[in-house]
Amino acid sequence: MAPSSSSNPAPYFAAAGSSALVFFPLWKAAAIGQSGYEVAGSSPMQKYLQAMKPPWRGSLVVIGGMTWARAAIFYGSDMGSQRMREQGYGTALSSTVPSLTVSVFAQTVNQPFVRSSIMIQKPGEELALRTFPNFSMIKHLAATKGPTSLWLGLDAAILKTAPKYMVAVLIKDYMGLYLAPVDPKDKNLVLLKSAKVSVTAGIAGAVLTNPLDVVRNEMFKTEEAMIPCMTRMSKETGVKWLFRGINKNWIAVAAPIASTIFLTDRFKALM
Repeated sequence: MAPSSSSNPAPYFAAAGSSALVFFPLWKAAAIGQSGYEVAGSSPMQKYLQAMKPPWRGSLVVIGGMTWARAAIFYGSDMGSQRMREQGYGTALSSTVPSLTVSVFAQTVNQPFVRSSIMIQKPGEELALRTFPNFSMIKHLAATKGPTSLWLGLDAAILKTAPKYMVAVLIKDYMGLYLAPVDPKDKNLVLLKSAKVSVTAGIAGAVLTNPLDVVRNEMFKTEEAMIPCMTRMSKETGVKWLFRGINKNWIAVAAPIASTIFLTDRFKALM
């Protein structure tokens, strides 16, 4: 017997994969902007468009990593939340504990690939020209800075990723409960409600965690620990670093999260 749509992970993987593939250029532009890498262009818009252009180095690794991680987070959150509610836990706890747990696990596994993917986006990076640029960068970091360097920035990454998805899942669950119910037979109203929940959850998760994205990417460049890195940037630019790249990041992060939530609902209806 095929699994029910609620316990079937296929819609989550289909939605996460579609979103990761479509929005990879936005991720690339955000990674470059938050890392402070220089790109050609006389205006912010020209630089943004330039950052989005090919070559899309490490795209397969990034898309693959985003796909399994987001699918695992949202699937694990939904299943964990369901189990916790069955045991009598409230919405707040049921929405936060599973999402935080799965997010920490996914970020820890993905961290070496995240770091290598961001570092090969640097214009002029020689390792980016290799046949397998991510693995070349991972090998280079392990050889020159030690294997533990592959997890540099994991603290900032977890502080960024776990709350981002926790906020998204929490808003998704609460809005699903408190928005006015709609007739499941009215496809337009169902789509509209799903869109409201998805967009709100995605934007909230992205904007609130932008500073931790900046810290993580800066740590990749400078090899600093998180607190010294934050202290130095505060001395250099004041509070400006908190908003560095946010114009790109809220789109690059909010859009995939929102589309993953929205498309999961659509795929569930089809599968």
